[in-house]
Amino acid sequence: MLTLTVIFALIAYFHFDHNYPICVTAKRSAEMHHEPYITHGPERVTRWLITCDHATNLIPDHINGGCLGLSPEDMERHIAYDVGAAGVSRHLADILHGTAVMANFSRLVIDPNRGEGDPTLLMRLYDGSVVPGNRNACENEKQRRLATLHRPYHNAVASFAERRKDTVIIAIHSFTPKLQGRPHRPWQVAVLHSKDRRFSDPLVKRLMLEPDLVVGDDQPYFGYLPDDSIDRHGRAQNRPHALIEIRNDLIMDDQGQAEWAERLAPILEEVLLKTGL
Repeated sequence: MLTLTVIFALIAYFHFDHNYPICVTAKRSAEMHHEPYITHGPERVTRWLITCDHATNLIPDHINGGCLGLSPEDMERHIAYDVGAAGVSRHLADILHGTAVMANFSRLVIDPNRGEGDPTLLMRLYDGSVVPGNRNACENEKQRRLATLHRPYHNAVASFAERRKDTVIIAIHSFTPKLQGRPHRPWQVAVLHSKDRRFSDPLVKRLMLEPDLVVGDDQPYFGYLPDDSIDRHGRAQNRPHALIEIRNDLIMDDQGQAEWAERLAPILEEVLLKTGL
């Protein structure tokens, strides 16, 4: 009996692998009806702006008919989105009385946490999984995804950030406990840094005072990528900012997401007050 993985691999092969051009202009109606970002609490104009670049595993209908040829199991993995990050972002925005702006497309379509010139902007292989729908994506297709998804999301983040001169940006991400063939990651939470560490350094030090936490400092990844989301809207604009990574097995459900938001919110407020930023 064929397993689901084999079935999806066969479907992907016949649907995507025969050099059929995928640089076909999608229907304008599909592009126009898809919102590239979602906001939560947009009426709240406070210092806090929460961003979530990898909020969803959604493939918009105008991208290969809403399918990149991956199995449902792969689409539920971290390769497609940051599991639990959207829920933490919404709860955190509520507690801080701020606004959350969340991308409404999977990172596999085009990664909103990459600059437009980054070679990993449009991934064809991710943690052992080939992405059939991206395999033959040409420059025109990449530009179409930038125009319809990536840029509108960043325009929205910029617009909300510009409502105040003293905006603080907190980017929420999550990471998998273990990549394939790699050791277990011990950290429950981590802070990634840009070149501007005015807020993130004190945040790391404060989190490390929590006795039950193993805190990563620029873990499990190196934090600075030129023109990524936090670099673009935080460092380049001289805004206080931090990128927080939470291990996704801790935020799989709403309860865990709410608990982490409730834990992080007073720490963020404390750090902001002490730094005087």
